[in-house]
Order: sequence, then C-alpha cells, then structure tokens
Amino acid sequence: MSSSLDAIKGLRPANLWTYFYQLSQIPRESGNEAGVRHWLVAFAQEHGLRHAVDSVGNVIIYKEASKGYEAVPPVALQGHMDMVCVKTQESTHDFLKDPIELVRDGDFIRAKDTSLGGDNGIAVAMILDIFTDPSVKHGPLEAIFTVSEETGLTGAFGLDESLISSRRMLNLDSEEEGIIYIGCAGGIEVDATLKATLVQAPSRWESWSLRVDGLLGGHSGAEIHKQRANAIKLAARTLHVIQQDSPIMLASLQGGTKRNVIPSLCDAVFFAPKEAHADIEAHVASLQKAFAKEYGVSDPHASVTVSCQGTAKGLAMEVERTERFVDSLYIAPHGVDAMSMTIPGIVETSSNLAIVTLEDGAYHVVSSHRSSVMSARDDVAARMGVALATSGANLRFSGAYPSWTPDPSSKMASFCAKAYERIEGKKPVVTAIHAGLECGIINSKIPGMDSVSLGPDLFGVHSVNERLSIPSTERTSSLVKQLLAIIR
Repeated sequence: MSSSLDAIKGLRPANLWTYFYQLSQIPRESGNEAGVRHWLVAFAQEHGLRHAVDSVGNVIIYKEASKGYEAVPPVALQGHMDMVCVKTQESTHDFLKDPIELVRDGDFIRAKDTSLGGDNGIAVAMILDIFTDPSVKHGPLEAIFTVSEETGLTGAFGLDESLISSRRMLNLDSEEEGIIYIGCAGGIEVDATLKATLVQAPSRWESWSLRVDGLLGGHSGAEIHKQRANAIKLAARTLHVIQQDSPIMLASLQGGTKRNVIPSLCDAVFFAPKEAHADIEAHVASLQKAFAKEYGVSDPHASVTVSCQGTAKGLAMEVERTERFVDSLYIAPHGVDAMSMTIPGIVETSSNLAIVTLEDGAYHVVSSHRSSVMSARDDVAARMGVALATSGANLRFSGAYPSWTPDPSSKMASFCAKAYERIEGKKPVVTAIHAGLECGIINSKIPGMDSVSLGPDLFGVHSVNERLSIPSTERTSSLVKQLLAIIR
C-alpha cells in the first residue's frame, strides 16, 4: 500500500478522502487539466449522471433531486480543477507526470516536498462525495468544475452560462472554517520585459552568486497581510545597497514561480571589481542582521548569502543598465497598499512582485495586483508600471478581473449564516476576502446568481507547507450536506 493511501486510511467520509486521493494521483497544474477532465467525465458516466464540457474545458455534472425535493430550485456547487505546483529545492518531483504523495501529519494532510493541491482539490472531492452519498437529501444539483483558476480565472471567464440553470451557488474554494465569504478582490497583472544587452566583464572583476532563501512564501491574496518577506525584493535591496559603493554588472536574476505566490527564493549572479570584495561581504552580513530583525516574526528563517566564484567569466548587463533595472525592482510596490475602510481587518489593495526570469535575452517581470476598489486596483498596477518603466522595460497590463462586491441583502448569505448557527451552535463570520474568487465572474455572467464561498481550514496554500485540516474537512462536508437538505 502506498504512503498516499496510508495517509487517508480510516478517514471519514471515506468516499471524500478516496476521491481526494484519486485526484492527487492526476497531474493538474494550471493549463494541464485534461487528466482531471477525463476523470470527471468518467465519474459522471460511471454513475449515470448527465454532464457537459464547455469550449474552455470546464466540466459541469448534473444530479437530479432527491425524492420529495423535486420542487426545490437548483443549487450549483463550484470548485476548480487546477492547483498551484511548487516544490522544495531538493525535490525531483515532475508535475507533468508524478502523483502528489500524501502524508498524514497529526490532524492534517500534507504533501511530501510539494504543494498539496487542497486548494481546490478538496472542493472537487467534497462535491463528488455529495453526488454519490445516498443519505444526502437535496434539490437539483449542478457541479461546476472550472479550469485554470490559479493563472487568471480562465475557466470562470469562459464558462458557458447556457449550461447553468442554478441561481444560487456554493463556492467551496475558501480556506477558513467558520467564515462565509460574500465578496472578494478584483485583480490585474503587469508584465514587464527588459532586453538584457550583454557585454563582457572588465578584467580583474569577480563573479558573485547571491541567494535569498528560507522564506515562507504563501498565497499573495490570503496571506499578503502577514507581511512575509519577498525574495525578489530582498535580492533587489541587497544589490541596490552593494551598487551604492561599487559598480556591478548583472549576469542573471531568477526568482518566484507563480503570479499568485509570494516568492520565497531568488538567485542572482553579478560581477564586481575585486576591490569591492570586502565591502560586498560586509554589506550582505549587515543586511542579514537587518532582515533577521525586520522579519524575525513573519519570516524568521530569512537568509541572504553571497559567495565569490572567482574571476568573472561570461556576459552581463552593463553597469548603468544594471543599476536602473535593480533600482526599478527596489522601488516596485509589494505588499499591503491599503486596508479596507468598510470591512475592518480586511486588505483593500495589495501588490505581489511575483516573478523575475532571464529568458531569450530578456528579463521578464510579472506582478499581480488586487483590490476590492477597481480604481485602486488600476492605480497600484499603474504605479508598478511606472516603477518598472524606469529600467526601460516594455509593459503589458493583462488578466483584469472584477471584484465581487458584498451584497448585504443576499438571500443566500442570510440563509447560510442562519443555518450555520443552527447547525454549529455559533455564529459564522460573514465577510469578504482579499484573494480572488470565481464568484464575482460567474455572478456577472449569470444574471441573478447569488453566491457564497466557504471551505475547511487550509494553511500555507501555494507553498510546500500547504496542509489541510482533517477534522475541519469532515465538519465542512457535513455542513454542506445539511445545507443542501434544508435550502429552499
């Protein structure tokens, strides 16, 4: 028996965890959902359920009402097929072909050396369990499984609304039990491209390797308020400090993996005069102490190191161009920009300087920006553009999606809040989230759609530290089943 099967042995509901295990065996990085799609279609066929696949690859599965519930208006259950794929530096995992290896860790399920895919695999598993549990009483159900949520909400934007008759929806893509979300931020992406004009380093210069690592990273929406360090920003700050005392030439800079993940690792290679050797080491040692103090609570293992590789060999960007590029990253916005004035404790606007790569002779920088206020979203993205343009980079703004504006009169929210209190014996928190959810897009495409979002406790999503609470999942599954039995 594999360790993945051992991890779910004895867990309840058994079907839910079996489906979660099966899903974990299918590669499903954003844009590579074909395997999951075939699996879902096979599930529908096996259980005699009507199903459809729309033009972008979303899967919709329909289940008829339980006996006596035929007159209940239909309800949609919604989650996304894809996952964010990240792994440890030592891992040899291939996300194109290798299964996720599940590990039981006390009351949690996590993955060995990779992200888990609980976001949003647990929603898929919960829905399939509901569709095959004969004890669940419900009206007509529509399961909406979308593609490429993590890379631009592609599935939600492309959803064929003619396939959906429901006007009430439970989105199961939230990560905190006891919280019912009725709104989320909108977002936009800024992509910058800077041609890396390379020249030979002068003689008597040295080559240096710079690494920033040990960071926690995390979800750029749900965890941006935790003020964790950004590896690209720390690398840029380090290079900026070094070049105040010495010219440097940047040979490479690589950091970040996904637009919605706070980067936890960044590597750079740069050249500098031999006379700067002692100053470089001193600057980095000083910055290591500063980072340890600044991020001692939010990112206690933050580390910046350099090592001299001997005489500089190869090509690098000329000094002036290096300086402008480094400084553009140094001044680029990252983190919380504004807190909400209408919902206390919620981030209104933020930025994530997400990725920098050197490919095909050019540096490519990707950043994502979120806000519940569209003008603020566009403003912070414009400021990022201005910062990156100081390096001479070309800019592209893309992937804009709307916010989901909270509706205090939502009947679905009112029903779920009252039902939660009756079932759990305590009031839920009804609020909005800074992360992007598909509800806003689906609501805008289907007139009259009334949505809420909920889910079990998930921690460290979009990172190798992702873990899913077992008891919270069991409680949330039971809650959704009970909601379906009483919704009218």
